[in-house]
Amino acid sequence: MFQNIGTTEIVIIFVVIIIFFGGKKIPELARGIGEAIREFKKSAKEDDK
Repeated sequence: MFQNIGTTEIVIIFVVIIIFFGGKKIPELARGIGEAIREFKKSAKEDDK
């Protein structure tokens, strides 16, 4: 699905995200995504037990 995405497209996507969310919201958004990934991994580990 993402095999055809090049550097230019990635830069454009980041610029749109910065414009849409603003520079101050990006760290909060990244922190929230990181916490969600950690919680998902933690719950996946608990299911294995």
